Amino acid sequence: MNPFGPLGVWMTRGLSAEVTLPVAREAERLGYGTFWLSGGRTPGVFDEVEQVLKATEQIKVATGIVNIWVESPESVTEAYLRLEQAYPGRLYVGLGISHAPLVADLGLDFSRPLATTRAFLDGLDTQPTPVPVERRIVAALGPKMLRLAAERSLGTHPYLVTTDNTAAARAGTGPEGTVAAELGVVLDPDLAAARRQGRRAIERYLGLPNYTNNWKRAGFTDADLAEGGSDRLLDAVLALGDRAAVAERIAAQQAAGADHVCVQVLGDAPDRIAVLRELAPRD
Repeated sequence: MNPFGPLGVWMTRGLSAEVTLPVAREAERLGYGTFWLSGGRTPGVFDEVEQVLKATEQIKVATGIVNIWVESPESVTEAYLRLEQAYPGRLYVGLGISHAPLVADLGLDFSRPLATTRAFLDGLDTQPTPVPVERRIVAALGPKMLRLAAERSLGTHPYLVTTDNTAAARAGTGPEGTVAAELGVVLDPDLAAARRQGRRAIERYLGLPNYTNNWKRAGFTDADLAEGGSDRLLDAVLALGDRAAVAERIAAQQAAGADHVCVQVLGDAPDRIAVLRELAPRD
């Protein structure tokens, strides 16, 4: 089951409405199936989700992801039910455990991520009117979290993944699970320049074990993680180059098992809409 369409758009929460809403409206006009908005380290993502829903007419909107350390089953359920009533059929709730260093900054204990995620899902299911299983998706990378995602949601929303990671997500969620993979894009025929921009974008993720362990499962080593990431790593987790090269990377993710690829245009805001026009779904 894939309710998202073949292609979507992923954006970071916290940008101004003047940046986010024109991109959302243009994504809808161009035929992208779903608009994803990151959750971040503070509560309140559904306020920005509501702005996107209000500014558009039919595109689906998903959180990528609600950080379960800063929201509660009650707050997620209240927001979902309120927005579902106002914009029926359009909201999907992506949920995730975040990362040990970020959670430590909040003074919280990350030692049992699988159990914590399961408990949050239990909390959703015990609400008087639960968020339906078919309207939520779990950010999962490792085998145990992938099994939980398959059992308790639509599937998984993996971020910064190689095609090998996507194939593992497909195997882990089974043939019926939805794999909605994020893919960072730098559309630039100068590959060296594209890699420089890509390296700036992923630098902060190189110290987060959820990602580094996942890349190592795909065959990368500590040497690939050093000095901002190797070219080999960058080329595997991002789509870099001209339109043909980026389209090839999208197709590779789909061939590896992604039902839905949500592209994140990396770089300056004025470039986003132009890139989305270049990559728009074609009949």
